[in-house]
Amino acid sequence: MRGSGVRGPDAGWDILLVVAAGGALGSLARWALGQALIAPPGGFPWATFLANVSGAFAIGVLMVFVLDVWPPSRYVRPFLGVGVLGGFTTVSTYMLDTRALIAADRAPLAASYLLGTLAAGLAAVWAGILLTRLATRRTPA
Repeated sequence: MRGSGVRGPDAGWDILLVVAAGGALGSLARWALGQALIAPPGGFPWATFLANVSGAFAIGVLMVFVLDVWPPSRYVRPFLGVGVLGGFTTVSTYMLDTRALIAADRAPLAASYLLGTLAAGLAAVWAGILLTRLATRRTPA
């Protein structure tokens, strides 16, 4: 049936399972980081910041390996990129942390966290790409 959205037996269930397994691992890692770095009320949410920035760095590293270094693989990018790193990083908690800081009358800290996480994440992904290309002797185009 074309256009019906119904797919055959090879509808990508293997990819779904790989993403789910990676997501479970990444989410558990983020949970553990959150337990290790509990922020006091109105305090800087270091766990979420570190998860998002280190995850951004890791996705930069991973994409160089997936696209430029390793041979093509059906499962590496879905497992590590979408699953593990998707489960480890969290935009939703980033937004909830920002809202909590505002609610605690910590608007300057909330703004610093909001913009600082974005800037640090962008710098981290760029650094991950650059450092991995240098380490694998692949220079930017």
